[in-house]
Amino acid sequence: MRSEELGETLLPKRLALPVFASDPLSSVAYATGEILLVLTVGGTAFLYLTPWIALGVVALMAVVVLSYRQVVHAYPSGGGSYEVVSRNLGANPGLVVAASLLVDYVMTVAVSVASGVDNVISAFGSLADHRVALALGFTLLLTAVNLRGVRESGRAFAAPTYLFIGGILLMVVTGLVRLAFGDGPQAPTAQLGVAAEHGKDAVQGLGLLMLGLRAFASGCTALTGVEAISNGVPAFRAPKSRNAAATMTVMGVVAVVMFAGVTLLALTSHVHYVEDPCQLTGLAGDCHAHTQQTVIAQLAASVFGGSDSVLFYFVQAVTALVLILAANTAFNGFPLLASILARHRYLPRQLHTRGDRLAFSNGILALAVAAGALLWFYRADVTSLIHLYILGVFTSFTLSQVGMVRHWNRVLAAGADPAARSAARRARVINGLGAVTTALVLVIVLITKFTQGAWLAVAAALLLWLTMRGIRRHYDAVAAELAVGDGEEVRAPRPRRVHAVVPVSTLHRPTLRALGYAQAFRPDTLEAVTVDVEPESTAELRARWADSGLDVPLRVLDSPFREITKPVVAHVRELASARPGDAVAVIVPEYVVGHWWENLLHNQSALWLKSRLLFTPGVMVISVPWQLTSAGRADRPARRAPGALRRGEPTGPADHAEKAGA
Repeated sequence: MRSEELGETLLPKRLALPVFASDPLSSVAYATGEILLVLTVGGTAFLYLTPWIALGVVALMAVVVLSYRQVVHAYPSGGGSYEVVSRNLGANPGLVVAASLLVDYVMTVAVSVASGVDNVISAFGSLADHRVALALGFTLLLTAVNLRGVRESGRAFAAPTYLFIGGILLMVVTGLVRLAFGDGPQAPTAQLGVAAEHGKDAVQGLGLLMLGLRAFASGCTALTGVEAISNGVPAFRAPKSRNAAATMTVMGVVAVVMFAGVTLLALTSHVHYVEDPCQLTGLAGDCHAHTQQTVIAQLAASVFGGSDSVLFYFVQAVTALVLILAANTAFNGFPLLASILARHRYLPRQLHTRGDRLAFSNGILALAVAAGALLWFYRADVTSLIHLYILGVFTSFTLSQVGMVRHWNRVLAAGADPAARSAARRARVINGLGAVTTALVLVIVLITKFTQGAWLAVAAALLLWLTMRGIRRHYDAVAAELAVGDGEEVRAPRPRRVHAVVPVSTLHRPTLRALGYAQAFRPDTLEAVTVDVEPESTAELRARWADSGLDVPLRVLDSPFREITKPVVAHVRELASARPGDAVAVIVPEYVVGHWWENLLHNQSALWLKSRLLFTPGVMVISVPWQLTSAGRADRPARRAPGALRRGEPTGPADHAEKAGA
């Protein structure tokens, strides 16, 4: 796609929802399960805490969505939390947010894909041994689709997201209607007991508080990805801020309704979901070989009449699909944020470049590699990965809300009309409440998850923060060194004299071309140099040189240790140091082959020589290539090059000949 076609990739709200909100919507599939996993350490005695914890998660979701609506309107240029914090709190806090979000986006892909694979295995238990291969395969598929562009990925992922919403709402409504008529569904595990890891009496007081806080922290995974819309405002159709805010509101309402419904249904149908299947009492067979169904799978089975019903497989299919596609939120958020950071010189410039389909291809590939490594290392296990999750999200939540409070303070201090001041005060209250609430949750997450693996996420974010600062220092140093100073005369500096050196190994066509090129720009001095590695070959070269009648002197460099590169480099450096203010031009003859395997048959001495000379001040390295026949063949256009017809390029020998004739 041409650069001017960027406007055609902008998203309407119906496509923006599945692109940017699939992560928080899909977290409904595992957020309730994560709460139950924690509470069942004491058997079923503490499941009465579930409604209160769910209510806390719902309230927090409402606060965060309202807060980020303010961000969308105040900073419509994208960047979300990073831009808010950088502008209002400074560069270093902004980098903390950026590092936390980048780590969390990687975790989003890993957790979403692993959770999706779990739901696939819940329906087809025979695939349990292929968990890692499935996870990596789905990650590769997501990468390929996203490389096609944002709009294409939105079209591909819209239907599964809406089918998931419809399937979950149908399941919740059906289950609650059955409950209202006295025929409440019973989960497959309802008749099983749960053996407590700790007795009820052992979990009292502070222990009970910590248990509740741990469960709340795990349930807060439902909030992951909420900030992605604020990062992606530029991808919306105009009016961008209004459409992004509307999409965020729809996302929040739908996510809250589904999460509350699933949690209520799980409690009324007596779902028992544990970390270790051997905690389940009354289980037939070997508990170690038992594959535990997810909460969604148990609910679908109980509501729709068993694990062999059509609607059960429908819910499992759309749940697994949307969980895998939830990673698409990160595949859009990570490259956008990385692009902004690259533009600000905190990440390599390559991450700011758009690919052929106007997607940030390098960012997409970087995310895929990082997430794939995590899935492989943790064997695509959701329970292991979940402990590394959500820490970064709440760091960005908290700092961005503090930044927004400072933003509204500046707006009020600058003076405005009464209506605008009243709106700013309301927004400040919302963001202040969001800052306090998310800060408390961040503390809870740190306390309850740090020793369980969250320290790895903290370490990764810290390492990334230090790396980004180092990258910025490098770019700043390079820019300062290359810049033309204020008041400095703008002129192209010319060396006083130019000394040309042509390294040769034998007298052949590439050598003659290099010599001819050297003579064409008329250097002040010109010499050919060769290295005396084999005396017989050197003597033969001397004789041929003398007989050729070339008016270029040949200098022979000694090499007692049979090195080729080192004597030439030493000679060139000696020339450069002996003549300050002069330039030494090294003109390197080299022949070019057309196949990678042909390079293995040559010693690449020209490449080594150039790589050494590039670090020598005052020396210019000029390559004079001689293309061999195989290189000429390799230069012909491919018969079926992607996009060749669209670009009007030749696609075959006949077309190529016609173009050449024209």
